[in-house]
Amino acid sequence: MRGAVLFDLDGTLVDSRRDIAEGVNYTLDRLGRPGLSVESVARMVGDGVRQLLIRAAGPLDDVTMKQALDIFLPHYLDHCTDTTVLYPGVIETLVSFEGRALAVVTNKPMAHTEKTLRATGLAGFFSVVIAGDTLPTRKPDPEPLWEALRRLGSPRETAVMVGDSPLDIRAARSAGVRAAAVTYGFRPGSDLSALSPDYLIGSLAELREVLS
Repeated sequence: MRGAVLFDLDGTLVDSRRDIAEGVNYTLDRLGRPGLSVESVARMVGDGVRQLLIRAAGPLDDVTMKQALDIFLPHYLDHCTDTTVLYPGVIETLVSFEGRALAVVTNKPMAHTEKTLRATGLAGFFSVVIAGDTLPTRKPDPEPLWEALRRLGSPRETAVMVGDSPLDIRAARSAGVRAAAVTYGFRPGSDLSALSPDYLIGSLAELREVLS
């Protein structure tokens, strides 16, 4: 039986680094903090909004964190698809997986995730979407992957998690599913290969080959 395929979103299906960086820098400016380059922000993405803001702004007390969230979340929701685009081969790969159980498992908030999926034409491919605020825990905790598989009705043993960050690999390992790490996303391939994923791929077209 062909197993389920779980996809990360940012850095895996979509190149959203410019929109994320714009939202972060808008927030930093409102907080009176210096801005950051797009690539610097991209390397901070993956562990959810709170960790992104801490990495960008430095330690934040509870009051300042609330202020930062109140600035970032609505602004980014308004602008999260301004320049975000699909990576090459995404649509073709998803079409080739017709008949497989497909899900998105991301640490991005659900509102921003759903808007991004709709804007990029991906929403119809996924019967299950687990976002960063769907459950009490997020990747690299295994529970988001397990919840996606429960909703898909698919076993862990044949599933694969596809992502661009070490936390995707760690989540897959904890969840007992295979890990496919993409080297074209927000993290250098050396960071990913050091964790020995089951597959290390340079494009989603390669994913079609290794899972065929």
